Amino acid sequence: MKARTKWRLLGATALLLAGLCAAQDWFGGGGRRGWRGESLEPPFVQTEGGDVVNEDTVRTARETASHSTGTPNWTNTPGFEDDVFTFARIIYKFDRKRVRSEMAWINDYPDSDLNLSFRLQQLTSMKVDPNGRELKLTNADLFNYPFIYMVKPGRMELRDEEVPILRKYLASGGALMADDFWGDREWRSFESQIKRVLPKSKSVELPMSHEIFQFPFPLKGDKNSLQVPSIHRWEGSGLSYRRGGDTHDMHVRAWLDDKQRIMIIATHNTDNGDGWEREGEDLEYFQTFSERRAYPLGINIIFYLTTH
Repeated sequence: MKARTKWRLLGATALLLAGLCAAQDWFGGGGRRGWRGESLEPPFVQTEGGDVVNEDTVRTARETASHSTGTPNWTNTPGFEDDVFTFARIIYKFDRKRVRSEMAWINDYPDSDLNLSFRLQQLTSMKVDPNGRELKLTNADLFNYPFIYMVKPGRMELRDEEVPILRKYLASGGALMADDFWGDREWRSFESQIKRVLPKSKSVELPMSHEIFQFPFPLKGDKNSLQVPSIHRWEGSGLSYRRGGDTHDMHVRAWLDDKQRIMIIATHNTDNGDGWEREGEDLEYFQTFSERRAYPLGINIIFYLTTH
């Protein structure tokens, strides 16, 4: 089946899938439903849906309730549960006095992690962990995961002890994807944190001719044709960017090692996580942004990073 036909079929099945998943009980031991906006002290943070998550004990996305339309579940061949790709989200420090927790590392969690993992399992030959993983950079399990993901990294503050660990992880072949941060100020903040990790390296803009945009889904046009807005901003304005000149253009930048391998890829001025998270909430949003932009780019990035 051609890739284009597959993506048309996704539009017809997404709402049915979301309805089936919403009927499931996704509540687990890692979170509890709380009052939206309640004041929480570390290590507790709150999801967009009001679940309270303990940063010190949470292990998987499956432990926390969906706050969108539910998430699918699946199994892999018994005995091969560990021989799979795992979407691993990084828990990081942020300024709790200035930033709500649901706008930091926990943004779009757990729905984006599980929906993207399912689409990888469904649309490719990859076998994928149905639970996902959440962990801090200081966790001894970090080096078991060749791909890690950070959301809202423009609000990230690396602890001193995390800097050499992340440097070693990247030098050892690991790759980091950073997503959903907007404007020059957030870019400069993220760049300053990465400068601590890779002091001699600078980011480069990846051209659309780069292999990462070609396989398994050929992505045409310029980068702005891949830009994904948050669903609420799009429903309110109809725009794929935020108001202000420094958010209009999407960027895909990378930090490379001496052999030109991508260590870090940053999708800036775009919100792929919402495209994964909110796929079942609005059919037009799904068809325009999830189906044609967020999923193809996310899958291409994971394919490239795990094979190069």
